[in-house]
Amino acid sequence: MYAPTEQTAGRPGGQIQAVLFDMDGLLVDSEPLWFEAEMAVMDRLDGDWTHDDQLALFGGSLRKSAAYLLSRGRREATVDEVADWLVGTMAGLVTERELTLMPGALELLAQVRAAGVPTALVTSSERVIAQAVLARLDGHGVTFGTTVCAEDVRNHKPHPEPYQRAASLLGADPARCVALEDSPNGVAAAEAAGCVTVAVPGLAAIPDAPGRLVARSLAELDLATLAGLVAGR
Repeated sequence: MYAPTEQTAGRPGGQIQAVLFDMDGLLVDSEPLWFEAEMAVMDRLDGDWTHDDQLALFGGSLRKSAAYLLSRGRREATVDEVADWLVGTMAGLVTERELTLMPGALELLAQVRAAGVPTALVTSSERVIAQAVLARLDGHGVTFGTTVCAEDVRNHKPHPEPYQRAASLLGADPARCVALEDSPNGVAAAEAAGCVTVAVPGLAAIPDAPGRLVARSLAELDLATLAGLVAGR
């Protein structure tokens, strides 16, 4: 149940109370690194991997991804082993390789932070990967009031639990939160949680829908636009 906190209690009910950011493909251009990590795992499994396979995993949970990878391989392993390989490889790539913020991400984050609007990072990635990403972005001043990672919920996107938890941790009403997502699973999760949802499609197309704003990039958005979406409810 929504209960105002010191962060949100001073905001009128119709105002924006929090902005909730997805990570992979929305905040940072990490999808090429995921593809490389998946390819490395498939090498260990002696399997083939294509762009269509990556699309099949887009926005999914670690365990489902690991099971899919295992199904495409020719060598024996367990789902847990494959999941560990994938997480370890991806965390290493994030640490070692260049990691680029998506266009407009830094500017939008700066506007939200300057206005004192609470923020959360809501990702299906494991915490070790999220922490590696945030460590790389620390020099840009990228911080969040809270983070919700795969280990923090029982049900992953497209279930609403990740966004419900993020709003709860910030003491915000989901209906007064804006969620920014790039995947169909993420959009479904945010909308099911009752958030005002902005889609910035990545690898998969996301159609227009009532109450949903679809933007080509974060560079098209600013805090005034997000606040207007909430106020218009």
